[in-house]
Amino acid sequence: MLLIPSIDLRGGRCVRLHQGDFGAETRYETSADALLERYAADGASWLHIVDLDGARDGVLANRAIVLALAAKGAVRLQVGGGVRSRAVVEDLLQNGVARVVVGSAALEQAEEVRHWFRNFGPDRICLAFDVREADSAAPQVQTRGWVRGSGVCLWDAVAQFEADGLRHVLCTDIARDGALGGPNLGLYAEARHRFPAIEWQASGGVRDCADLAALAQLGVSAAVSGKALLENRLSPAELRPYFPAA
Repeated sequence: MLLIPSIDLRGGRCVRLHQGDFGAETRYETSADALLERYAADGASWLHIVDLDGARDGVLANRAIVLALAAKGAVRLQVGGGVRSRAVVEDLLQNGVARVVVGSAALEQAEEVRHWFRNFGPDRICLAFDVREADSAAPQVQTRGWVRGSGVCLWDAVAQFEADGLRHVLCTDIARDGALGGPNLGLYAEARHRFPAIEWQASGGVRDCADLAALAQLGVSAAVSGKALLENRLSPAELRPYFPAA
């Protein structure tokens, strides 16, 4: 299993939200450039970049920072937030981004997104589904930066793209995001059971190496972590098994 550090950008600054709440933001003084250098030095091979302004407003607002990071070539980037058109996908892929992360558009423009799989290939597109779990109900996908309910459950959202070659799915449990309370192991176990061919990326709640080991045991392909790494809750020795370049 890979560990993919996450960098969330809002207004050009590195931030973290608590449970997807734009009103519960923690700002970090470290720049995105400095974080990339640090994670690359630790041995990371991928970074996950989220344009939070884009996720909420539908327009990639931190493009200049994203492309500057991609131009360094130190690690591969997967980038999401505000990816709602083919033009944005092409722009990112042509300017050094290795994989584009598509969230709201997967449900709101499903037919268009199917064309992206055919035109760019399944390794260049990752679908991102941010979910909330209600009592005894299937996990429900939220869109538009976690602020709008879609009325679609996670399993139906994934199933509709299987025939298009869907390979990578990033699933965030919103209630765990930025909370350092441990990942939702039951959610990812069910995801792996229902769709064993999908390369699942688990996001939300990672706090220590025990959480990483538990996710690896489930068979997810990657764990995406932001806050735990920003706050140095894992030592270089603990990171090494999940950073193949270390």
